[in-house]
Amino acid sequence: MRQPCLTTLARNALNHAATPAQAYALLARRTHQPLPSARAVCLALSIPLTETTRRLNDCYHALLAHPRPSSENDTGELLEALGVFDIPATLTPTQHAVIDLFLIAIDAMGGIRPGHHHGLTRWFTTGNLTTAYLSLTAARPLPRTGDPTTYWTTLVQAGELLLATPNPDTRITYALTQCRTQAAAHTTNP
Repeated sequence: MRQPCLTTLARNALNHAATPAQAYALLARRTHQPLPSARAVCLALSIPLTETTRRLNDCYHALLAHPRPSSENDTGELLEALGVFDIPATLTPTQHAVIDLFLIAIDAMGGIRPGHHHGLTRWFTTGNLTTAYLSLTAARPLPRTGDPTTYWTTLVQAGELLLATPNPDTRITYALTQCRTQAAAHTTNP
């Protein structure tokens, strides 16, 4: 089955309330071609081809190169959990600046769990910056390798930018207050 035809089938499945994982499973069961099926779902979601290729290259050997029989549902769910089907948001310059601040804060943590890093990356991709901010404000820099002053002051700057956006989430105000308290404590007691 040619790629444009697969993409049309994926789009049709998505238009009929299938999740991306379900659309993948449907195509993969029908074609027995995991990589073209995953690519078709990404393209049907309007994920650019270069980004689709990068994402699928990252997981090809682990998930798509040698599929187990009747594993299409599991593979689709894993692809979805890994963020392969995440639709990239179009970010404003302010949102890009917030992400840049988040990256500085992540460096200042002195280490981050892989699962937390993966979640943050997905939220950056999808533009869910409020959730990323709340996640970072709930975390703490590591005692030996982290830089608490940089961590908290950077999160203060990020919170102020998020509050300046239209219709900010009310949870940001509370989290920003906590960051300011932490920044003040670490500035006076480094």
